[in-house]
Amino acid sequence: MGRLDGKTAVITGSGRGIGAAMALRMAQEGAKVVVTDVLDTAGTVASITDAGGTSMGMTVDVTSDESLAAMVEATEKEFGSLDILVNNASIFAALQPKPFMQIDNDEFDKVMTVNARGVHQACKAVVPAMLRAGGGKIVNIASGTFYYGPPGLSHYTASKGAVIALTRGFGRELGDKNIQINAIAPGLTESEALQGHAGFDPARGPTVASRSIKREMVPEDLMGSLLYLITPDSDFVTGQTLNVDGGKVNL
Repeated sequence: MGRLDGKTAVITGSGRGIGAAMALRMAQEGAKVVVTDVLDTAGTVASITDAGGTSMGMTVDVTSDESLAAMVEATEKEFGSLDILVNNASIFAALQPKPFMQIDNDEFDKVMTVNARGVHQACKAVVPAMLRAGGGKIVNIASGTFYYGPPGLSHYTASKGAVIALTRGFGRELGDKNIQINAIAPGLTESEALQGHAGFDPARGPTVASRSIKREMVPEDLMGSLLYLITPDSDFVTGQTLNVDGGKVNL
């Protein structure tokens, strides 16, 4: 038996990279997985089904209430419930690190809208479905950048700080509804989207050197923490952020 048998999980931004790895891992644990992204989801869905899992893909824009409502409706229609949400959709690999004096308002607003408001909108969309299911688990993907403020990514860092703040506030509001909401703050992760991105080359060596575990971080390093936060193991944990970065930041 899998640890997620009988559960339906939605993961945003799971067309590739960290999100795709999380989707596959949840399916391996028995969850029926809804793969959503503004990118093509066919590859992730195929990986899940080829491995014997159950999945469907949808094009979903986390900044659109209409798109999110369609996601919830399709999920409940296809699988009967919506039990788990992982808010992974984010703008990161598409960014070119630059001094904050060079970040224009449009770029700042786009990053904040997708990375922070998108979490707010997705949570609003799924909570009614989780209440119908008798409870649920929400995991928001934040970032370790919040704790040390790397140069060149001030807007991204601000957006992920907002994700941690939303997690704390929502935890207070959902605590009496049998919905636990927590966040994971990964370190710099060599995901599919980041590999070959020269803009992050200056950060790679110093990041590994600053860790207690001195190697590059890969998406698989997040899976144990994810499973903890979406299974009954964490039923008395909410509003928290789990830092997963190989010991770069000691909180």
